Amino acid sequence: MNGNLVMFPVEDPDQFDYIYWRSRTAYAGGNVKLNFDKNGLLYLLDTNGKNIRNLSNSITIFGKAMYRATIDADGIFRLYSHNLNGHSNWTVEWQSSDNKCDPTGLCGSNAYCTLVDQVAVCACPPGFEFIDQSQKNLGCRPNSSADDCTNTRESGFAFEELEGISWESKPYSTLPSATKEACRDECLKDCYCEAAVYRNQQCRKHILPLRFGKAQGNPSMTTFIKAKVADLGMKTGGSNRKNELRTRGILIACIAVSTLALLALVIFGILFYRYRVWNYKKVINHGNDELLDDVILRSFTYDELKKATNKFEDEIGRGAFGTVFRGVISNGNRVVAIKRLEKVVAEGEREFLNEMKVIGRTHHKNLVRLLGYCHDGTNRLLVYEYMCNGSLADFLFRSGQKPAWEERNEMALNIARGIVYLHEECETQIIHCDIKPENILMDEKESAKIADFGLSKLLMPNQSRTYTGIRGTRGYVAPEWHTNLPITVKVDVYSFGIMLLEIICCRRNVDMHVPDDQVVLANWVYDCFEANQLDQLIQDEEVEESKLEKLVKVGLWCIQDEPSSRPSMKKVVLMLEGTIDTPDPPSPPSFSNSNNDITCT
Repeated sequence: MNGNLVMFPVEDPDQFDYIYWRSRTAYAGGNVKLNFDKNGLLYLLDTNGKNIRNLSNSITIFGKAMYRATIDADGIFRLYSHNLNGHSNWTVEWQSSDNKCDPTGLCGSNAYCTLVDQVAVCACPPGFEFIDQSQKNLGCRPNSSADDCTNTRESGFAFEELEGISWESKPYSTLPSATKEACRDECLKDCYCEAAVYRNQQCRKHILPLRFGKAQGNPSMTTFIKAKVADLGMKTGGSNRKNELRTRGILIACIAVSTLALLALVIFGILFYRYRVWNYKKVINHGNDELLDDVILRSFTYDELKKATNKFEDEIGRGAFGTVFRGVISNGNRVVAIKRLEKVVAEGEREFLNEMKVIGRTHHKNLVRLLGYCHDGTNRLLVYEYMCNGSLADFLFRSGQKPAWEERNEMALNIARGIVYLHEECETQIIHCDIKPENILMDEKESAKIADFGLSKLLMPNQSRTYTGIRGTRGYVAPEWHTNLPITVKVDVYSFGIMLLEIICCRRNVDMHVPDDQVVLANWVYDCFEANQLDQLIQDEEVEESKLEKLVKVGLWCIQDEPSSRPSMKKVVLMLEGTIDTPDPPSPPSFSNSNNDITCT
């Protein structure tokens, strides 16, 4: 409790993103109370009895009156008065919002709320119809399906566009610094993308259903909804054939004219070729580097990166694959991290370039973005976005004050979402093979991002497992690495589970400076779970018991010895979000040798 009176849609998380009205009295302290006096005044008192805000004004009614305050069926909080000496009906004296579309969730899935003569009305986007015309609040369903979208351009998919509608911000992928046209094309090429929302140069890709639609009147917000061209064409009826013939005739005429024009343009182009090339190079050399960095994976020479790092002087870290240096590119306008690879298996240029293309196509807010690479002789370097706040290990183990519980909870969820993207949403599935706090970097907003994901074994879409030598870091390596079992995405699930326990307890998975029964973190956590003493894991922190138990159970499920017993990362995300229940985990076989008489202390 922080003293803020808020309103959420029914059956949705009590999270800031879902608030549709609030009293704006946050941080007034606990035990804030809503009061309603005999004069119809709604007000809030803090724990000391001080009035911190009047929601309504006192009402003056001659004679006797009755008052009531209710959250009505349309989701708006209202204060009513009724004069007992008169014959009038109840009168609205105050309401939380004058816009009847402000409450979230008035219309069902794929529908949006819009005002018609100040009345809230549910509407369907183009290409959708109401599930039930008599109950429009149940939502809308698509007239056609955009399934089987492999090779979407050839399969005949296009978009319906909807302007000025906002939706629940739950994209599975976000592309920053995109144009509206690029947003539409990215969704068209992505089989999972059924709708895309473009706003403020951000492209957010969604799968249906869309929720919480509201007409905002903001023309800069565009929704693209994928549909089959054949289904869109059905709307035109019998005029399609005539239009097709007319279009064909115009096309033939245009081709003839264009051919003549092209010949003239070729002659003209040759005359100005050198001048154009010179101008292009001038633009590239004076300020366009940063733009190119944002839209394409750039190839650097070794000398360029040597200059960018001041001859590799500013070292900022070392990892399993090499050393990381701070550098500056784009004429000194962009700070980057440059990793010089030192322990990479030798492979041909084509294989290396193919791997770079795969990494360059990964775009997710919880992945460190690759900007460019160098393949110059024997020199191989990678250029990443610069993460100014160090690693998760710094936050958990080295900082003077450990992150708050809610921050750690959010970090774990963001990391899990990044791994889901690598496992299930990339064009080429990626197994990280070295999930650990040192490979989770923090940006300027202290958001967690996964690093070094492109340097592990890449799987083609028709593969689900691979045999390879041991990779990873001691303490985070799944049991199957030590046997001759095939390696699957479940090795990342195991490593995430160990790291999740570290995030919960803010300590290393092995610590020789604690009592003997606490040295191995996984064993100690399981002992505490069995003894129903989970509060020992967080010492003097105040954490809701159910939330702590949920995270512990997710971590114990992830570190099961048998890969098939571990959940997928998609299921891990759903459990962390609270979307699905988390059952009690079994005792992992690796714990079976621990002393059953040990109690959690």
